[in-house]
Amino acid sequence: MRADAVRNRRLLLDAAAAEFAEHGMDVSIARIAARAGIGKGTVFRHFATKEQLMAAILSDQLDALVARGEALLECADPGEAVLDFMATGVELRSFCVAFTAEMREEPQVRAASERLVAVAESLTARARGDGVVRGDVTGQDVLLLINAVVQATAPLGEAVPELWRRYLSLVFDGLRPEAAHPLPVPAPRSLAPG
Repeated sequence: MRADAVRNRRLLLDAAAAEFAEHGMDVSIARIAARAGIGKGTVFRHFATKEQLMAAILSDQLDALVARGEALLECADPGEAVLDFMATGVELRSFCVAFTAEMREEPQVRAASERLVAVAESLTARARGDGVVRGDVTGQDVLLLINAVVQATAPLGEAVPELWRRYLSLVFDGLRPEAAHPLPVPAPRSLAPG
């Protein structure tokens, strides 16, 4: 891809993510193009449909969380690394929850999801090995708990924007091994539907 095409694609993805976050998924392509400072035709040269654009944004968001997780694998404190990963995840997933199941089936989104599961498993394994999270907690659990915090705080998110931090702290305390009881069912083997 030529340098100007790469730049336009990045401008487009950033503008679209901002527009979707601010105005919802029904925002027009014309509005996204205007915010990016490109023509509407340029949008369609990069993405044939709005759904493809949305899937690219979702993939981008997941890859950002993967990159953060990979950086946190170098953190000296495995517990802090998991907590930081979860906090980053809550902030990103707040945006990602609006995407449809069909978009999540796009190959690029599926691939990003697989990378995300792998880094979550690595971070969680380090924390388990260090004894800072329960021995039966998996990366899948961590990812689902990120979503739980997002869902729990969504109704009050705009009125109390930092509320998620309270619930993330409660969730993380539940991951600690002190006074843990056996879990009634095992962790899911995959977050993928089917």
